[in-house]
Amino acid sequence: MLAFVPLGRTTFDMAFAQAQTDRALQTLRATFPDLIVIEPIITDAESLERALARLREAPISLAVIFQATFADSSAIIAIAEALRVPLLLWAVPEPATGGRLRLNSLCGINLAAFALKRRGLPYTFCYAAPDSPEAIRLINHAAAAANALSLLRSAKIGVIGDHPVGFEPCAYDAESLQAHFGVRVQPYALDSAFAAADRVPAERVAARYADLATKLSNLGELNRAQVDGTLSFYEAMRDQVAAEELHGIAVRCWPETFLKRDCAVCASSSLLCEAGVPATCEADVHGVLTGLLLQGVGATATFGADMVAADREKNTLTFWHCGLAPLSMCDPSFAPRGALHSNRQRPLLMEFPLKAGRVTIARLTQAGDSNGYRLVIGAGEMLSAPMQFSGTSGVFQPDSGAEHALQVILQEGLDHHFTLAYGDFVESLALFAAFAELPIIRL
Repeated sequence: MLAFVPLGRTTFDMAFAQAQTDRALQTLRATFPDLIVIEPIITDAESLERALARLREAPISLAVIFQATFADSSAIIAIAEALRVPLLLWAVPEPATGGRLRLNSLCGINLAAFALKRRGLPYTFCYAAPDSPEAIRLINHAAAAANALSLLRSAKIGVIGDHPVGFEPCAYDAESLQAHFGVRVQPYALDSAFAAADRVPAERVAARYADLATKLSNLGELNRAQVDGTLSFYEAMRDQVAAEELHGIAVRCWPETFLKRDCAVCASSSLLCEAGVPATCEADVHGVLTGLLLQGVGATATFGADMVAADREKNTLTFWHCGLAPLSMCDPSFAPRGALHSNRQRPLLMEFPLKAGRVTIARLTQAGDSNGYRLVIGAGEMLSAPMQFSGTSGVFQPDSGAEHALQVILQEGLDHHFTLAYGDFVESLALFAAFAELPIIRL
């Protein structure tokens, strides 16, 4: 939720300041109808205290500070320290008349930026007219970034089992994640998850099978008992997400699911991702967290994938995973189908090529530094292409060029998993990184 907080000083042209404030408010309300508005313009200690009392009562994720006129930084620091949310400092241009400086708005946010930066308090800024489309564009990105920050602060991620030996990018430090982002990680035993799957009523599994049979053209050709093993695991994970109020879930998918349940769980993760619950294999907690971050800035379904091929001549990279992409990512010209795991020959996996469209790639990583986090951000076009490998895969053309992206991935020693989402969220992710004090690695 956004708050609109105008600041001013009565020694400036308050009539002009009020007119600017009214225009800005009208512009914002058209985009954010549930905007929390502080009125009148804060000009003294008493109006500041009244505003703070109201702001503390609301679930605010971003405070838009409208610098109606110049003011010192005291009020802004009080607001930032009271709310502990990012601020967007908004200054407005004023025409050069050769006479009185009526607002001096820009100098006001300059003074505030100095004070905020010294204290390590998160902020961004906007210098635009009150009814400017550019102002709304910037505020939308800041609102998305602040929403993601708020989401992670309250998030709880489940992890079933331990990551496989030698898969170091999937290792995580629960205390460090909570300290950096506020997210909590709750571990669960793999055998307990299997037992929960065994308790799922047969009629629920049958209903899920019937629904999925309308979406996968060949489901009836696969071993029914093995497919039911996948679907019962999905139903058990759904129950766990609801009961434990989880925002995402990471699962150790192999070899135990093949050996103890005689099935693959890839389709379970696909169905969860389709339902808006980020899910990953190999107990990849950072992958779930990245999926949640992308959803926080506006993505719907997400897909955790490996980079498995690079074509320098065609300027493309291929992203793939066994079969856990959500069905909404399927190329509309292709009928999605169920598949067997390529190495273990067990169902159920999704199988289809990814649809064409604008794609953002991200990863919260500890690559190169086990004590700190960085945010990998990239974007480009997923191309319309035949299925590259069994499972779910897509041919991606990075904006920066395939060679550049490949060099960054390997020279930085980045994780082998990346999270993909349809849409362009680069600017919002960059603002999130600024708010969370994360260095950025650009693909």
